[in-house]
Amino acid sequence: MINFTEPYHSYNQDKKNLEKAITKVLKDGSYILGKNVKLFEKNFSRYLNIKYSVAVANGTDAIHLGLKALNIGKGDEVIVPSHTAIGTVYAVEMVGAKVVFADIEKNFFTIDPESIKKKITKKTKAIICVHLYGQSCDLNEIIKISEKNKINLIEDCSQAHGAFYNNKKLGNFGILSCFSLYPTKNLGAFGDAGIISTNNKKIANKLELLRQYGWNNKRESQLIGINSRMDEIQAAVLNVKIKKLNINNNKRKKVAATYNKHLNTYNVQIPEIRNNNDHVFYLYVIRCKQRNKLKQFLKKNGVNTGIHYLKPVHKEKVYLNKKIILQETEKASKEILSLPCYPELKLKDQKKVIYLINSFFK
Repeated sequence: MINFTEPYHSYNQDKKNLEKAITKVLKDGSYILGKNVKLFEKNFSRYLNIKYSVAVANGTDAIHLGLKALNIGKGDEVIVPSHTAIGTVYAVEMVGAKVVFADIEKNFFTIDPESIKKKITKKTKAIICVHLYGQSCDLNEIIKISEKNKINLIEDCSQAHGAFYNNKKLGNFGILSCFSLYPTKNLGAFGDAGIISTNNKKIANKLELLRQYGWNNKRESQLIGINSRMDEIQAAVLNVKIKKLNINNNKRKKVAATYNKHLNTYNVQIPEIRNNNDHVFYLYVIRCKQRNKLKQFLKKNGVNTGIHYLKPVHKEKVYLNKKIILQETEKASKEILSLPCYPELKLKDQKKVIYLINSFFK
């Protein structure tokens, strides 16, 4: 069976250094928010070329705390795509703000600036632009919209670690940016982890309080926070893995290039890359009318695939009473299919995937 993803390969890739880093943490005896976390925050900031990074427990918490740091809550509205991981949306619910769903662009699957414009009200306090599958949203237009309307722009970079837009790494365009470091991500831990980055010192300081009960250095609660702390083992793992992020992103691009070259595009729409954009292929997503039959055919022949996302968030049971219509989002959810795409994917396995897809349409 050719698996859709194989995160354990990242362990085999650098087994010696990873085991050494983990063992050192165990021997040192400091397991929460210690020196490894501080080092990872510095390493991540350096990687992004940004001033501050605050490590947290997961990507959903990153968005949740980012919203809290901006004082967004009850009575406010936040515009988000429905075509995203549900954690993006639930983070808005967690602060008590109203979720306002926007549609996506047909060719890129990212939030549509024109749809955003239609959703803005006097209560809109933030736009969360989700950089999807490995490339950015239309940041030029979205930044114009946010600045014109004086609305906070938050980047959800959970699927685009290391990607560029206009020669600048994603994570540098909003008031703050949020990253999941889930094991399957381009930069993934061996458990849950997340991080928030910003150039605003005041926001960074507030985030450090929010992630741990609002505590200052004397463990006095200065404000109401939560428990969202990165542990030392995950930080140690990430400090090893970040060194190979660019190398692994290039391997993903090579896998994508092979798909692009050999898939029969008469029946399959391959990923389109935005101008001035660098795609790091967290996912390689094709589009076809016979998606469900193709998925079943591939599974029958030993290939696992994924769908990101099978059900738009606005179609989840908790939102069905809203009667929301997002035409492009709903159409995409019926036609998209994620193929195996990871740095360690063997060429012979990829050739089998390509052969099966092309033969399916003959």
